[in-house]
Amino acid sequence: MKILSIDTSTVVATCAILDEEKVLGEFSLNQQVTHSENLIPMIKEMMDGLNLNIKDIDFFAGAVGPGSFTGIRIGIATIKGFAHVTKKKVIGVSTLEGLAFNVPYAKIIIPMIDGRRNRVYTGIYGWEKGKLLSMGNETIIDIDDFLRNLDIGFEKIVFNGDGALKYKEKIMNILKERAIFSPINLNMPRASGIGELAMVKINEGKAVDCYSLVPKYLREAQAQMDLIKRGY
Repeated sequence: MKILSIDTSTVVATCAILDEEKVLGEFSLNQQVTHSENLIPMIKEMMDGLNLNIKDIDFFAGAVGPGSFTGIRIGIATIKGFAHVTKKKVIGVSTLEGLAFNVPYAKIIIPMIDGRRNRVYTGIYGWEKGKLLSMGNETIIDIDDFLRNLDIGFEKIVFNGDGALKYKEKIMNILKERAIFSPINLNMPRASGIGELAMVKINEGKAVDCYSLVPKYLREAQAQMDLIKRGY
């Protein structure tokens, strides 16, 4: 079973191909370039290097957000296009879940994506019996409000993601030695993680047709919010 997975919901564009328990290839770029310019060439180069055709892929997986609205749309449109042409099923995976998955077997993991204006997209995850579990709803929230209300009963908390890096000083000021920050290689989304999580969901019967894949924005697009403020 081969899975092509992608994540373009942040500034990182990443794609990977997995085959059962192996990562066959992975390609990531962390730069401020429109994902629509890079994604397809990245996928083509990876597949050419593996001597694979798009028809060789059994499932397509993509990060559905939260994150950049434009990036999410590019990723979902790409996955839907591939799935439609090949008549294969798709799997959507939370970007935050994918980030948390980068940190194996930690008791408490808080992935954070910068949401601008002092806000982060975040959630609380933890490993139990070899499985990553969500401990609450994902949200976008003011970083100060989030830290004030964070359960002080957590002894050690692992933070990762660009939001955690941006607000590292604030986190350390409040949580002191209880805050642990991931190594830099675990702070950006990895398509291989999205693919591995997708495998779990496939085995649970959660693959869907391409028409059923929807984004996970968590808030209204800024353009729509601006219109509402102006009374439209």
